Amino acid sequence: MSENMPNTESYWIDPDDAPELTDGFFEQAKEYRGGELVQRARLEIEGGKIVLSVPFSPEVVEYFQGTGEGWQARMDAALREWISSRGAVQ
Repeated sequence: MSENMPNTESYWIDPDDAPELTDGFFEQAKEYRGGELVQRARLEIEGGKIVLSVPFSPEVVEYFQGTGEGWQARMDAALREWISSRGAVQ
């Protein structure tokens, strides 16, 4: 900023402008620990499915993505078939 230009930035924040801290606010909030984002591990969605963050080999992801739309459902079906072949899932 130049010496001829006054500093017009304001760092004061009116606490009355803060959002209401409801349960919904905290459910949507991102949590940080030590400056690192903490990912929520499980989120249940319709149909009894659970959303997870799971590391897969790039080859596996590329293969299923290459099969087009619905690739996650096909990946789920392949895993269920593998489990079923071992008698673990009805």
